[in-house]
Amino acid sequence: PGIIYLGRIPHGFYEHEMRSYFSQFGEITRLRLSRNKRTGKSKHYAFIEFADADVAKIVADTMNNYLLFGHILKCKIVPRDDIEVVEKLFVGANKCFKLRPGAKLQKAELEKKRTREEWEKKEKAENAKRKGINRKLKSKGIDYE
Repeated sequence: PGIIYLGRIPHGFYEHEMRSYFSQFGEITRLRLSRNKRTGKSKHYAFIEFADADVAKIVADTMNNYLLFGHILKCKIVPRDDIEVVEKLFVGANKCFKLRPGAKLQKAELEKKRTREEWEKKEKAENAKRKGINRKLKSKGIDYE
């Protein structure tokens, strides 16, 4: 199989669109668009693995400096010298992106029931944190209670 790096990807050109566009060249075995872990937004580069190395070379030659939605794409062949590195490129490949409901998860964490021991532990940690802040303020000449 042949692997290409695709850089400077425009906004809105995501996994589904990429797969349908590049499948005109040949069979795609794996596709991974890099995304920000916290927000899920595209990092504007991707790795695409084709079933045939010749197809990957044709895609790299054709799509390098190709103008797409006002962006000039950069496309290069990724050498398969180190298999471990190549496999790390495709961690989480071929998955449809789903945004994690962060606010909902935080609300559930805050509202969950806690035992008396957990509350005492939290209270002890908070008091230690406040004492440390007061100590730092006092060392700077600020008297705050």
